[in-house]
Amino acid sequence: MSSALPNRSYMTIGEVLARLRPDFPDVTISKIRFLESEGLVEPARTPSGYRKFTENDLERLQYILSAQRDHYLPLRVIREQLDAVDEGDGVPLVGVAGPPSAAAASLPGPESFVEATRTRFSRDELLETSGLSADDLDTLEGYGLVSPRPGKVSYDEDALLVARMAAELAAFGIEARHLRGFGSAAERAVDLVEQVVTPLRRHRGVEDATRADEAARELAALFVRLHAALVKSRLGRR
Repeated sequence: MSSALPNRSYMTIGEVLARLRPDFPDVTISKIRFLESEGLVEPARTPSGYRKFTENDLERLQYILSAQRDHYLPLRVIREQLDAVDEGDGVPLVGVAGPPSAAAASLPGPESFVEATRTRFSRDELLETSGLSADDLDTLEGYGLVSPRPGKVSYDEDALLVARMAAELAAFGIEARHLRGFGSAAERAVDLVEQVVTPLRRHRGVEDATRADEAARELAALFVRLHAALVKSRLGRR
């Protein structure tokens, strides 16, 4: 049926990317291909194998990306929602119902875990920008909470963020030794992520590598959200 549509009804994957980018600047062609590999969108194909997307395909992608970014919904739930729409039991694809909660809006989503070009800081720059003393930084490094880049003497943006938060916590009397549990919890979360994605990375296909990266980012965002929810829940019991 889709082959009967005139050519002007179709968009290439590059055109779809251009339509998505204003609202989802982190989206990539690899991301779109990954969502296709997961069966969430099924573009038509030309006889030579090129993808041809319709406006409905674009709406599905907007729905999926919005659900991930604004509501941190896992792909399984998004797929169930899309299946309900396809069967006539769901709402039209005009976006995810309801605004994101204030807590969800302030938490990092999967796109926050995308590797990007990082700013480098010297030790002196890190100390000056974070407000830590040299002794405080030594203590954080001793507990493995802040580390320079492997084999380097410079620090990245993540190290600066941890250093800044440690400095802010110190104003409440919370010392580096009190934060060791956070470092251990982060290591356990990373171990769980690796357990899930390592089997995918054993394959050499591009799609498998993309799927592994996407899964790692989604899991990381879910762990952060879980931690925030647990802290909030326990505070509410006091």
